[in-house]
Amino acid sequence: MIYLHLFLAFIRIGFLAFGGGIAVLPLVQKEIVDTYQWLSTAQFLDLVTLSELTPGPIAINSATFVGYKLGGVFGAVISTGSFCLPSIGFILLISKFLSLFEGNEKVQKIMKGLRPSVIALMSLAGFTIAQNGIMDWFAVGLCVISFVLVWKKMIDPIMMLILAGIAGIFYYR
Repeated sequence: MIYLHLFLAFIRIGFLAFGGGIAVLPLVQKEIVDTYQWLSTAQFLDLVTLSELTPGPIAINSATFVGYKLGGVFGAVISTGSFCLPSIGFILLISKFLSLFEGNEKVQKIMKGLRPSVIALMSLAGFTIAQNGIMDWFAVGLCVISFVLVWKKMIDPIMMLILAGIAGIFYYR
């Protein structure tokens, strides 16, 4: 029964996954934390952290991790596959008719309308993660310093993650 629930949850997320991984995180959280209660909010934040650290898209990594946690390798395959299935279908459909849509003014207007909502979803994901993941003043400082250093291109994001992890080891020991 867990495989059916994984399939339904992640295909639903996959159909609504506009804007990429970060924008999808509120949908993932709603399904796995609120609807099914497979993870606590703290576990979800750990999941997001691990998904961000591992290679690949964050939303797909999240689906794979949740599926594996609940149903082993087969659960991971079900979750990842059902999450990707709507996108694959949309891409195949769009690629068949791409030349018809390319210059279509209505399609361009739809895309312009979707952009602000995608930005809102990404902002919501960031706010939710910050609200639940920043627990003390050290975390606030580390967050601000990390943001500024990466934003100003003073440090590579991967190096920042490594250094932040090391700082966490020393501070939270």
